[in-house]
Parts: sequence; structure tokens; C-alpha cells
Amino acid sequence: MSTATKPKHIGRNISRIRELRGIKQEALAEAIGISPQSVSNIEGSEDVETKKLREIAKVLGVTPEAIETFSEQTVFSYFNNFYDHSSNHNQINGPNNYCTFNPIDKVVELYERLVKLEKEKIEYLENIIKAK
Repeated sequence: MSTATKPKHIGRNISRIRELRGIKQEALAEAIGISPQSVSNIEGSEDVETKKLREIAKVLGVTPEAIETFSEQTVFSYFNNFYDHSSNHNQINGPNNYCTFNPIDKVVELYERLVKLEKEKIEYLENIIKAK
């Protein structure tokens, strides 16, 4: 029984990260300027040359080290422990924390337009009645 660790399969890691990111082989191939068959060959190989690994990592939005050390167990652990803090208004750069306009002003503007339209409608109907 051997205690040697099995080397990481870089190609399989690339494939898995690509799938998790929702990127097709064709899109990855086009982004790095190779054929889809070449991407398939890369994903089937245990080792990838450093330059190509950097290009692929850039397209996938990860670091080369992230590809080399990728583990599905780590990914699932991360997502199982992920909490959505988007409703936390104490975040400085969180999504939808600050309005770029005053919502009350927009409501007032809407009501003013509705009142104006109602007045125009009443005036139109009064003109029709006077014409008869």
C-alpha cells in the first residue's frame, strides 16, 4: 500500500471551474484563441503549461493557484456556510444601499402628473358636454 499522494488533475479542475462558472468549452476556446478540441485536450490532461494556465485562469476569473488547488469539497463547504448580507445596511459598498434620488420626490412627481392628466380629462369632457 502506497502513501504517495495522487497529483492534482489540473485539466479536471479547469473543467469543473468552467462548468461552475457557466462557461462553455467553445467560449473558453474563443477567449484564449484556441480550438474547442484543444480545450477538451487541456481538460483531459493532468498538467497544463504555466502560460496557458494563466490565460485560462484569467478568463475563468480565478487565479492559477485556485485552479491548481481546486477542491469541490471546499466549494460546497463555502456555499453551505455562505450567508446573504445584502440586507445589511451598514455595508459601505453593498448593493442597493443608497438611492441616487429621493423616492418621496419621485412619488410626488408621479402624483402631480396624475393630477394634471385628470384635470386635462375633466376639461376635455366639459368641452364635449358644452358642444352638445
